Amino acid sequence: MNFKENGFIKGRIKSLRYTFRGAYLLLKTEHSIMVQATICIGFVLIGLWVGLSRIEWMMQLLAIGLILTAEGLNTAIEKLCDFVHPDYHEKIGFIKDISSGAMTFAVVASLLITILIYYPYIV
Repeated sequence: MNFKENGFIKGRIKSLRYTFRGAYLLLKTEHSIMVQATICIGFVLIGLWVGLSRIEWMMQLLAIGLILTAEGLNTAIEKLCDFVHPDYHEKIGFIKDISSGAMTFAVVASLLITILIYYPYIV
């Protein structure tokens, strides 16, 4: 199978373009992502300042990725719900609450990771 003939490479490049466009749109239009991205940049700078170990960097970057991914998915679910049913509906509200609740798990996990990483540097 020749991947170039089937447009496999072109398709992957096109897919990456959509991916980066989506990330850009999230950062440009969604206030919660803007705030969280700013906080994440702050923690990267603090990590550089305190000299995190390789493992600590991996955990911090995993936590950052978890938060931004969860918020992006939460935003997508909320936008889809608003598109499908613009008016208030009990079931749509339930779906949006569950989506937001999933974000809570990401925040708690990331907060615990952050405490485990930075507690020794603070004390």
